[in-house]
Amino acid sequence: MDGQGSAILAWLRERTAEITALLERLVAAESPSLEPEAQRGALGILAGELDALGFEVERVPGIDVGDHLLARPLPRQWQTARADGPTQLLLGHVDTVWPLGTIERMPLRTEEGRLHGPGAFDMKGGLAQMLFALHALREHDLAPAVAPTVFINSDEEIGSVESRPHIERLAEKAVRAFVMEPSFGPSGSLKTARKGTGEFTVSVKGVASHAGLDPGGGASAILELSHQVQRLFKLNDLERGTTVNVGRIEGGLRPNVVAPAAKAVADVRVASPDEADRIEVAIRALEPVSEAASLEIEGGFNRPPLAPTPRNRALWARAQTVAHLLGIPLQEAAVGGASDGNFTSMHTATLDGLGAVGDGAHAHREHVLVDRLPERAALLAMLLREPHMASS
Repeated sequence: MDGQGSAILAWLRERTAEITALLERLVAAESPSLEPEAQRGALGILAGELDALGFEVERVPGIDVGDHLLARPLPRQWQTARADGPTQLLLGHVDTVWPLGTIERMPLRTEEGRLHGPGAFDMKGGLAQMLFALHALREHDLAPAVAPTVFINSDEEIGSVESRPHIERLAEKAVRAFVMEPSFGPSGSLKTARKGTGEFTVSVKGVASHAGLDPGGGASAILELSHQVQRLFKLNDLERGTTVNVGRIEGGLRPNVVAPAAKAVADVRVASPDEADRIEVAIRALEPVSEAASLEIEGGFNRPPLAPTPRNRALWARAQTVAHLLGIPLQEAAVGGASDGNFTSMHTATLDGLGAVGDGAHAHREHVLVDRLPERAALLAMLLREPHMASS
């Protein structure tokens, strides 16, 4: 594999300009999560590239979100492709957090080796790397260990509500999943653990009254909510990796009215399934302080933790070996943010953060380090060649 890996890496480095050009096309084709029509341009670019690589591309229609792409290799093009054979899943998303027109305020540009633009880092850089990893294997007549299936969704940044069933179905059939989300930190660490995420809404119903004429005749929903917010914050446990953040509150009618209603929305993140169960029980067990007030608890966990399971650790060990043979430094990180890798990890060995090296996800400084694009594509290409583990 040393000779093959060296050849792959050299070939990709020679095509840095081509990888960058593809990334620029994808960034220029803005694709906000909430603008399904606008996503068609980027999806069309990706579909065309996959078709040229010898994949059969299917548009999976969205309902309230954009379409998703499902691509499988044609047997005549990829000798590992069999209808009944094992697969490995390549997973990414085309949607970005940036509204249409952002590129006018954050123009696409390359300065000092950094490609800037909305969605460049999260995560169109990873999509460009994925396509060139497949291109490199085909160019060198190297077959992946098992057939690669590609799924690119359009709603990851808004929770993957519609795409989640497709992702889990594909993961159940795959021997492993490679998630093309951006890497972490300046070293480009892979993300080998992610927290599970949830959102809970605590709604309070109080009793309205005139704040001046009858202040004792009401029951303030805002006052009651203040007690519940403090209880929610007390659930934070940094040693366990648990965070509970009330990020939005609203309520009341006017300053001279004792508030009849109020609510708070809390973001919750946990490192383990057991902790998710503990926190959910605690939140749903909240009781009002005032006898005249009532509570309603809504919401729950929407992404399970991506935990360092034995099969995930084994896949990370493979990545370390491949990176060493390629001469690429590689580190790992546990992060608080979630991705669709949280879903695949429930069903198969998962390695996340294989995308671009850079910084500024969801920020105006978003950028990709251009000279790292070829080595990350080479890492993925050689991982696709690794024999799969029966325990996966």
